[in-house]
Amino acid sequence: MEKIVKMLRLHEGEVKTNGRHLAYRCPAGMWTIGIGRNIDINGGIGLSEDEVDYLLTNDVNRVVKELGGAFPWFSDLDEVRRDALIDICFNIGLPRLQGFQKALTAMAEGNYEAASTEFLNSRWAEQVGKRSQHIADMIKTGKYPHEFI
Repeated sequence: MEKIVKMLRLHEGEVKTNGRHLAYRCPAGMWTIGIGRNIDINGGIGLSEDEVDYLLTNDVNRVVKELGGAFPWFSDLDEVRRDALIDICFNIGLPRLQGFQKALTAMAEGNYEAASTEFLNSRWAEQVGKRSQHIADMIKTGKYPHEFI
């Protein structure tokens, strides 16, 4: 297996920037990831459910680490409110989330009703619609919406 992996890395190539693999178009013009994985809508093999789950799990773990590093109070939240912040951060990234100063201050103080209101009174809430209502309700009540139970 070691030799074929080396051979395929050489023959297929890979696109990396700052040590990270990026999606690219192969010489045939197909969207490709990793080492020659054709994910193009026109004839690509895409990703299996296991591969998507693996990527998602890695992304959630990355976001949890980012949130814990940025907000010392994050780990003290109950699971529902942690998941609400993970969802927002996953959606908009930590730098944009940090722009929600009033909401985050309210979260740190345990004023979840105010935090919920602040998140809802935002351009983000307008952009994501029902998602923002789910998250704001989770922050306010500490309970998951019935769709996720």
